[in-house]
Amino acid sequence: MKKFDNFVSNLEILQKAEQEDLKNEFIISGIIDKFFIQFELSWKVLKELLRYEGKSSANSGSPREILKAAYEVYDFIDEDVWLDMLKSRNDMTHIYDGDAAKRFVNDILYRYIPEFIKLRENIAEQYEEVLSQI
Repeated sequence: MKKFDNFVSNLEILQKAEQEDLKNEFIISGIIDKFFIQFELSWKVLKELLRYEGKSSANSGSPREILKAAYEVYDFIDEDVWLDMLKSRNDMTHIYDGDAAKRFVNDILYRYIPEFIKLRENIAEQYEEVLSQI
């Protein structure tokens, strides 16, 4: 699945964020931008997998609905963390406060990246045989 390949590639880059200078505003901005891309890829991958599983909820275009449906289907989805990601993503598109951005990056590093990793590992394991066909 092309979306999953993109998800994995972007995650590999995002995982390097902790090694960067987190006092540099340009770096912080780049981490946030990479998170936005990673989040979009994540819910779209989940949408494709729900569609593959024959779930009618996959027909919704809403990230919130896809995340809630994924929580119902997959036991590895932490609904609270994923809904926090969605809220953070929505909030940060309208906030230009440096301190808020630093707190957001902290959440990305220590709450959200681990969830992306868990998603990658579980999808790779569960759909190993069919990922290239989806």
